[in-house]
Amino acid sequence: MGNRPGAAAPDGPVAGQHVVVISGLSGAGKTATAKVFEDLGYRCVDNLPGELVADLADLIASEPGRFQRVAIVLDARAGDVPVAFAAMRGALEGRGIRPQVFFLEARDEILIRRFSETRHRHPLESEGGIADSIAAERRLLEPVRQEADVVVDTSEMAMRDLRALLFGQLWAPVEPERMAIQIVSFGFKLGLPQEADVVFDVRFLQNPYYVPGLRPLSGLTPEVRAHVLGQPLAPAFLDRAEQLLVETIPAYLAEGKTRLTIGLGCTGGYHRSIVLAEELAGRLRARDFGPVTVLHRELEGA
Repeated sequence: MGNRPGAAAPDGPVAGQHVVVISGLSGAGKTATAKVFEDLGYRCVDNLPGELVADLADLIASEPGRFQRVAIVLDARAGDVPVAFAAMRGALEGRGIRPQVFFLEARDEILIRRFSETRHRHPLESEGGIADSIAAERRLLEPVRQEADVVVDTSEMAMRDLRALLFGQLWAPVEPERMAIQIVSFGFKLGLPQEADVVFDVRFLQNPYYVPGLRPLSGLTPEVRAHVLGQPLAPAFLDRAEQLLVETIPAYLAEGKTRLTIGLGCTGGYHRSIVLAEELAGRLRARDFGPVTVLHRELEGA
């Protein structure tokens, strides 16, 4: 992963609208990336004809209330991508909106394997086969890659790691005295989430894994939720965790931090941590510190 030379992120939070452009090679993870932004509350536009890109940019700029956060997927399907990209970027920047550009790529052998596994058709499919199509796409998209703010190689990247990277790289607008919060449930046996700023260990609660009928169910089911929250220590823990965050989040903000990742871990990351992550997220949303997103790392898998 790298940043484009000379394209340093703005100092401090970006004011106003935030527009993300997602580009890159077919099979590199653009669809998964768009889903991440959708979960973060972005309005996502995919597979738009190149001829309409400039019009979309004008619409976004003219209606800031409606299009506060937008993610646009722009790739080989748009036709002449460099021209479409330049038209869109020009339309946005001419109206005072600097888009943040993410470019996803992967090694050729990885892309070939992914196409083989999914049996999807490459948008530049030719008689020369998939390898020639990938090479042609690299040449077509190179001007966009050179303009990207963040270049991500997803060759060896799990989905959970991609999500963490995107969350950490965003220039998304954060209002003064607001905090963007991500809560990650995880299993200690699979390692700590490297992006976590704060980690809570919830293995002190009785494990539903050992309760007949609950083992195959996740923490998102009513049965597991009732079992976990029915333990007296669960609400007590949530009360104290919430109070700790109520007291410390303003201090983080005072130090200039606008993003906070909170990890909640149990043994496998499938029962207790999921329940408490959802409950804590609900409490923090009610406090209205800022946008709160939840990632269940082991449930989503790689």
